Amino acid sequence: MWLIPLVATGIAAVFAAMLLRQYVARRGQAQLLWAISMAMFAVASAAVTIGAASGWTSTLFAVYWAFGAVLTVPFLAGGEIVLLFRQPWVRWTTWIVLIFSVAYTFSVLRQAPFDAVALAERLPSGKLVFGDGSAAHRLPQLFSYPAFFILVAGALWSAWKMRGRPELKDRFVGTLLIVIGSTIVAGGATFAAFSLLTGFIVTLVVGIAVMFWGFLRASKPVVVPEVVVVPTSA
Repeated sequence: MWLIPLVATGIAAVFAAMLLRQYVARRGQAQLLWAISMAMFAVASAAVTIGAASGWTSTLFAVYWAFGAVLTVPFLAGGEIVLLFRQPWVRWTTWIVLIFSVAYTFSVLRQAPFDAVALAERLPSGKLVFGDGSAAHRLPQLFSYPAFFILVAGALWSAWKMRGRPELKDRFVGTLLIVIGSTIVAGGATFAAFSLLTGFIVTLVVGIAVMFWGFLRASKPVVVPEVVVVPTSA
């Protein structure tokens, strides 16, 4: 069972490396934020791999909760925001909000109690580990849920602007695949809430694979059709 999330770890790590390479080449803030997000996804998937293989500890669950359940999606959404809005103040505001999100998340988790009985599950539920309605349990509602809607709305808006342009077909399809993949990953939260390990890790792998496919499709070079000028006789 642990091999499945290990696949997700590998895909996310390659995804992060390719995004980081794009950032180095283009210096695009969106690529940097997305690379950080995919690195977080890889770390969270690695925590699931270890937890499924050898059991969960409070530290392992905190890593999975912080990087997987809480922070991955906000960094994806942040990348989408700075891609759509190029003003410097938008970029700086986005970074400030994300840095605050990271600091607040780890501050809450550092003080949170971890239920040892709940950690004995194959896939512990945050509701049972931290307690229903606790600050740690509500972290995804505070950061990840709103960020998901921002991500989907921004990506769909980007796709809408590209519609009907043959030279942007790959980017259009790739953007939609990224939306679909992120939605699949988000749907895995339902399985996680009920400690259903198999359903959760399947959505984890399928979702990141679809997102990676979308990234590869969207990264294809844009080929602008040549305009052929037909000479007319005088």
